[in-house]
Amino acid sequence: MTLMTLGTDAPHPARMGNYFLGGKDYFPADRDAAIGVLGAVPFMRSALLEHRGFVGRVVEYLAGEVGIRQFLDVGTGMPTHCNTHEVAQAIAPDARVVYVDNDPLVLAHARALLKSSPEGATVYVEADALDTEALLRHPVLNDTIDLRRPVGLLVTGLLHYFPGPSAYRLVEGLKAALAPGSHLAVSHATGDYTPPMVADRVGTVYRASGIPVTGRSRAEVARFFTGMELVEPGVVPEAQWRPASLEPPQEGHWHVSYGALGRRGH
Repeated sequence: MTLMTLGTDAPHPARMGNYFLGGKDYFPADRDAAIGVLGAVPFMRSALLEHRGFVGRVVEYLAGEVGIRQFLDVGTGMPTHCNTHEVAQAIAPDARVVYVDNDPLVLAHARALLKSSPEGATVYVEADALDTEALLRHPVLNDTIDLRRPVGLLVTGLLHYFPGPSAYRLVEGLKAALAPGSHLAVSHATGDYTPPMVADRVGTVYRASGIPVTGRSRAEVARFFTGMELVEPGVVPEAQWRPASLEPPQEGHWHVSYGALGRRGH
């Protein structure tokens, strides 16, 4: 099972994100769908910047405070700022990073633009995230990271594209392979702060584009960390996860995504 039909004639979330952030690596279908979303959520660019900031702070914490040197980033998306390997290798040049995505166009851009430090490793795997067994057996993954040692597993900006229990099965399949001391980072779209009419409009735009989106509540996001210890401050809006400074949302903006980090104990 794949996330959605891939190609240039249908929008893809990663390329829509590139449009939101002012990039150039998108196609007309991506642009048209993104414009529809912006009609309901005009601050989507700042929301995506908050998301990238969350990812960057998580990787800084894992590489700098925890000492993680292996990262598995599932659902890579288009290259942007605060890329996982850049943040990790700025702290620990020997950090090893595996990026995973199911869009060959996304991975082609990643391979062209994302370069490893000489001491570390940065590799790319094209795989269906729902087939966790095949992903975890992938030779490129296993040649790069040692799953018997702690790993920083990032599943950010991905799970809301999987409805029902499939998102939980995906995470549980990956968690089962993690060694003690590993960490799981999740970010996930939510409607907890969104005006209902806006949520309905956004859902309509995504459904019309062939992209399923499932917002989940704080409690539903917390379920991804069953059996793990949540790192403070727990499940919070992404902008509130260990920021350098905490500022209230601007007028007319609201939180659209939760972020959290959990640790697997012994």
